[in-house]
Amino acid sequence: MGTIQEACVQTLRFLAADEVEKAKSGHPGFPLGTAPLMYTFWDKFMRYNPANPKWFNRDRFVLSPGHGSALLYAMLHLAGYEVTLDDLKNFRQWGSRTPGHPEYGVTHGVDISTGPLGHGFAMGVGFALAETMLAAKYNKPDFPVIDHYTYGIVSDGDLMEGVASEAASLAGTLGLGKLIYMYDDNKITIEGSTGITFTEDVGARFKAYGWQILRVESSEDLDGLEAAVKEAQADKEHPSLIIVRTHIGFGSPKQDSASCHGEPLGEEALKATKEIAGWDPEQSFVMPEEVKTHFAGKLPACAKAEADWNELLKEYGKVWPEQVTELLASLSGNRTVDLAVLEALFKGKEAVATRAASGDILQKLAELVPELAGGSADLGPSNKTVMKACSYYSKEERDGRNIHFGVREHGMGCVINGMAAHGGLIPFGATFLVFSDFLRPTIRMAALMGIQSIFVFTHDSIAVGEDGPTHQPIEQVMSLRMIPNSTVFRPADALETAAAWKFSIEHKTGPVSLCLSRQNLPVLNDYAEAVHEGVLKGGYVLSPAKDMAKAVVIATGSEVKIALEAQKLLAEEEIDIAVVSMPSVEVFEQQSVAYKESVLPKYVPTFAVEAGVTLGWTKYTGRADRVLGIDKFGASAPGGVVMERYGMTGAAVAAMVKAAL
Repeated sequence: MGTIQEACVQTLRFLAADEVEKAKSGHPGFPLGTAPLMYTFWDKFMRYNPANPKWFNRDRFVLSPGHGSALLYAMLHLAGYEVTLDDLKNFRQWGSRTPGHPEYGVTHGVDISTGPLGHGFAMGVGFALAETMLAAKYNKPDFPVIDHYTYGIVSDGDLMEGVASEAASLAGTLGLGKLIYMYDDNKITIEGSTGITFTEDVGARFKAYGWQILRVESSEDLDGLEAAVKEAQADKEHPSLIIVRTHIGFGSPKQDSASCHGEPLGEEALKATKEIAGWDPEQSFVMPEEVKTHFAGKLPACAKAEADWNELLKEYGKVWPEQVTELLASLSGNRTVDLAVLEALFKGKEAVATRAASGDILQKLAELVPELAGGSADLGPSNKTVMKACSYYSKEERDGRNIHFGVREHGMGCVINGMAAHGGLIPFGATFLVFSDFLRPTIRMAALMGIQSIFVFTHDSIAVGEDGPTHQPIEQVMSLRMIPNSTVFRPADALETAAAWKFSIEHKTGPVSLCLSRQNLPVLNDYAEAVHEGVLKGGYVLSPAKDMAKAVVIATGSEVKIALEAQKLLAEEEIDIAVVSMPSVEVFEQQSVAYKESVLPKYVPTFAVEAGVTLGWTKYTGRADRVLGIDKFGASAPGGVVMERYGMTGAAVAAMVKAAL
């Protein structure tokens, strides 16, 4: 079987191929071609401890082409993680720890969920950025308490995706030298040769981005792979792309063909592949004793690496007690915020745009939450997301907490997700709400992983005005609400915005989207007690009926103001209604049945108003004619004019209620 290195590589290849064959589903070509790359990273360079997959100072690993998950699971099994041989045999089956694509939180040792091509590449940039930011803030002479690499394997498909280009450009600009990727250059895609769609000079493109480019002419050159990674590590100024000539389905009768990409080799082809490699073609899921012994022998060093780090942290605390206290608090993820402190920022203020209120709140949070970091897709002044007391993160100033993401919404979302999954930071990213469509896939991935990514979306309705329909969101708020495990807040004023930020800082198990107004909105000072008590329940009675309510009107964001106007207009005609503010439908739905019925009584007609699509609100109103919204695109004119022409007025709400009663 050759050297121990060769035995390990072949073991990885055939465990992965057996996983796919037994499941009758999966992607065998990638594992057969890239097993040497995976082995080189994990055996020669990765610092990890299977006994504690969440050890903070471990190296991070990204399998960007997540369809090759069978190879990662085989590697985790060899490395000693809680991925058993039975788990490998249960690949892609119901309830298994070895799903079709790597899933964060499902399989020990999986640092990030990948699947949508390009996302893993871009989220790895977030890992590397987070490492440098935390290292600059907390490392001291003789105390490198944050010190790890981000390694990964990327594919042709990843590099074709625009999000990888966005993230690669940013990584090069920022000089993320501890980011090292091997590129699986197998020249095959599902539809055939890369020559039909992807003929560019990848190395030249990445060099132009500011990456170090290294090449290994054959994936079977294990010494060459090891030397390339060492050379990449030596360059502290540039991220590295190691271009490796690989062969999809290596060693099989289907080598270099698209047919082995996304379907099992087939029993006969797999047997032939094993026979050519000198393996018993009749056996499956073989673990040679020398391979077991090799990886078992690494476990004491793995445990020692973490133990040494814990000791370093202990000694660090003796010299730098304030820093270690802050660091450990950030790593714990248990940060809380006093809502009253945030609400006090708006005492005596009559009207403020919720984007401006958010900006004021962010200044206070920058002081209270040292792990808060983020920025905007080149819209910081408009989004009000610059933390004025903090510097900007850059190649020269690593401890800055403001980040220039550039006009890269999709890449920004992925980088934020990488930072959140890395830990030690609470990241946020901002743009206009209408451009949330550019990064919607990243919100979905954050929700799927259950990580704390915060998205700040301003200019939240047709009240944007003169910029016209291209910049006026219509369907975006409701579409964001459709993402499972994602929380959307559309606050009515500065006080609700304060509560929304408190929720975002304390909510650890999924992303939060804040949808904020461009235009000024009255501060609900007259209702301050109701806001304080109710907003964190998602929906609450803001202004109750004086006697027996003949109707309830639900409103969100800037439309709460017009619902209150409608209440006054209807009161003049002796029609008593209650106004419910519902800044977060998702949080409201998590409340008890009794609470929800106290807010929306069963036998009282319910109406809803929101400056967006009407779809979804009939869940509460029961009838489409009880929803006032906008089911067409906007128009270019002053914001107030557009709102009036589109019926977003108190009079229109009052008329809707009267017509139905």
